[in-house]
Amino acid sequence: MAIVVIRQDNKLDAWKKALIAKASNTAIYSYLEDHPKEEITMACIWKQPSETLNLYPNLKCIASFGAGVDFIFKDHSVPKHIPITRVVDPVLASDMSEFVLALILGFFKNLTTYKTDQLQKIWSPQEYKRISDVTVGIMGMGALGEKLAEDLIKNRFRVVGWAKSKKIIPGVEVYAGNSQKNTFLSLSNILVCLLPLTKETTGILNSKLFRELPKQSYVINVARGGHLVDEDLLEYVNNGHLAGAGLDVFHEEPLPVEHPFWNHPKIQITPHVASVSDIDSVIPQLLENYRRLEEGLPLMNEVSREKEY
Repeated sequence: MAIVVIRQDNKLDAWKKALIAKASNTAIYSYLEDHPKEEITMACIWKQPSETLNLYPNLKCIASFGAGVDFIFKDHSVPKHIPITRVVDPVLASDMSEFVLALILGFFKNLTTYKTDQLQKIWSPQEYKRISDVTVGIMGMGALGEKLAEDLIKNRFRVVGWAKSKKIIPGVEVYAGNSQKNTFLSLSNILVCLLPLTKETTGILNSKLFRELPKQSYVINVARGGHLVDEDLLEYVNNGHLAGAGLDVFHEEPLPVEHPFWNHPKIQITPHVASVSDIDSVIPQLLENYRRLEEGLPLMNEVSREKEY
């Protein structure tokens, strides 16, 4: 049994070294080096090249390095019979929550506007919002959504949530399914998207949804670029229905230089940095699942292929 590390970024060697440091008796390889493919039973991956996973005839587990697995389902060459796991990490959830809170407060206090004014040497005080003025709506009440709701409530925000099915979360009215989505949207002055990207949620942030939000709502997307219809967001910001947006994820990353989001005064963009998997926190999860694989035990955080998360 052995592990292969597959990543298409500059972090491949760092993750491989970290795994080896915590499991010195386990054979761990980079997919770019020569290695015995028939010995690989677990692939730890992030945005793997298509067809790569088919090279391992004895593969028994596909482990995402992060909370997201949409990139796995986009690769139609991925073997259908192999279980997929994802990361459920309190550090990742806390990082995401802090980032969203920063975006909300920055919007409340006009910090992006003032930075733009500063570069043009404009002194122009603006009215600001208070926590008591708004309700924050969270789309997606998984581990990330629950942590965000908890932190928002601690900071005196009113919070509502929306999920595929009914959930009980202290202090949060959670609306469920398509029949309750519009009620949820009508209450959301700040809308935060934390949904998994699936066939059902692709393009969910569109003109039909924006129409249901209260006038001058603010949209935050920290989930996946595929959730957002870019043209619809631009239309609803430009016509004044939306006050603006904070976007950390995009259809194409890096965001192309010609994209209109770059220069839009009411759209704040960040380079997919809301939460990044922490090596020290994630490695133990991966190795625990490898141990379970060896011993024939149930895997932690296994993904439903039907739900795609």
